Amino acid sequence: ECYVQNTAREYAKIYAAEAEPLEGFGEVPEIIPIFLVHRPANNIPYATVEEELVGEFVKYSVRDGKEVNFLRRDSEAGQKCCTFQHWVYDKTNGSLLVTDLQGVGMKLTDVGIATLAKGYKGFKGNCSISFIEQFRALHQCNKYCEMLGLKPLRTAHQKQRKATAMKSKNLPNSSTVKKVVPKKAREPRGFISSEH
Repeated sequence: ECYVQNTAREYAKIYAAEAEPLEGFGEVPEIIPIFLVHRPANNIPYATVEEELVGEFVKYSVRDGKEVNFLRRDSEAGQKCCTFQHWVYDKTNGSLLVTDLQGVGMKLTDVGIATLAKGYKGFKGNCSISFIEQFRALHQCNKYCEMLGLKPLRTAHQKQRKATAMKSKNLPNSSTVKKVVPKKAREPRGFISSEH
């Protein structure tokens, strides 16, 4: 839990460094740190500790990407969280996605990370790879994505699928391909053609 949230926090810091200087971008979401505490005298010797968030707790993105959340789509914090997801996806070439973004205002906690099956640079997340696929299919860019110069995911994905489909249409079926062997190769050795 600590490893996942603090890894996502590091990505959020880099995102903030790129987004904050942009004119009109404004405040950037922050993932709060989480700490592991060892309490040897306690029945439960390990616990996590983080800052208490006071206010309305909102889920800006969900783990599986299927839930329609108007607070995510219509609020500034929600749009910036979606842009953060897009930015991380783009920076990692589609190999990692920070998901389950939730919190109070721009302060986020209890996030998840999805990675490709083998992980990303030695890191394995705590969410299924299907979250990456769903995000790629469902994400709708907003003005913050545009400010960061992020390209729409669905357009790129649809173009890639269309190109793959066209290639497979143009390739002949292996069962209908006739092997053509040069005439000389078909003649037995030592055979002299009457044309010579």
